[in-house]
Amino acid sequence: MRDFSQDHHWLSINTATVRKQWPLERIIDECARRGIRAISPWRDQVAALGLAQTARRLRDTGLELSGYCRGGFFPAADAAGRQAALLDNRRAIDEAKTLGAPCLVLVVGSLPGALAGKPDYTDIGRARSEVRDGIAATLAYARSVDLPLAIEPLHPMQAAERACINTLEQALDLCDELDPLDGQQALASGRTPPCLLGVALDIYHVWWDPKLQQQIARAGGHPTRNRLLAYHVCDWLTPTRDLLSDRGMMGDGVVELRKIRRWIEQAGYAGYAEVEIFSDTNWWLRPGEEVLDTCIERHRSIV
Repeated sequence: MRDFSQDHHWLSINTATVRKQWPLERIIDECARRGIRAISPWRDQVAALGLAQTARRLRDTGLELSGYCRGGFFPAADAAGRQAALLDNRRAIDEAKTLGAPCLVLVVGSLPGALAGKPDYTDIGRARSEVRDGIAATLAYARSVDLPLAIEPLHPMQAAERACINTLEQALDLCDELDPLDGQQALASGRTPPCLLGVALDIYHVWWDPKLQQQIARAGGHPTRNRLLAYHVCDWLTPTRDLLSDRGMMGDGVVELRKIRRWIEQAGYAGYAEVEIFSDTNWWLRPGEEVLDTCIERHRSIV
């Protein structure tokens, strides 16, 4: 397992972690100032700064991306809504490609209208079918521009509103169906085609899963095309006061972070550990400088 104790070379900051303190341009500058090499920005933050300006700021500071948040939300009440989702995901892919992101993270959606408290239907099987069809259609475009998609399974507590894919096993089943790794042909250039459909493993959502170790090994089971595309870290607090916006800083909760990182590195993952914290009553209330400095310290001592 990699030694993180001497530096923060493999630390990335999901920009949600300090979104309440700073706009994206300031986040980029503060991360660069601290030698943080990567971020994962959200689409609304990029839109506020401007896509071209964001790309320039990344080039000027030398920051990489560990992902781009987010695509998905495929289910809809009718065909027009589903088509609108596909068009929006195509735009998200184009943005990710412009910014040089290694993948577009998909929060797949579930019962349409549920986030507003009025679901258009309650058939979660239908929602999962629409997610499957939406990913299949989006993958066809992603393949044409060579931009991987990373399905992020969300905790079952968010199965109605945000994502009806709730375990790593479910996500990998979709990957195997829609983007089988065996039997793929080499590209005309002669190089091996990349894994274009994989997973974003967010500790907050999957730490509890009794099949987690087995499914992580499965995700990394192909010798050349690993499905582990992104790795998000934070902690699960006890008690959790808000199921969306009470994530803990690494080391403040109950997740066995080192054990899980050992599993994903044994499965072949060698990318960034991306800190993603939503925290209405704690970290979003602190100075952004303190939050980033704490992320660096906990990355070295806990992650």
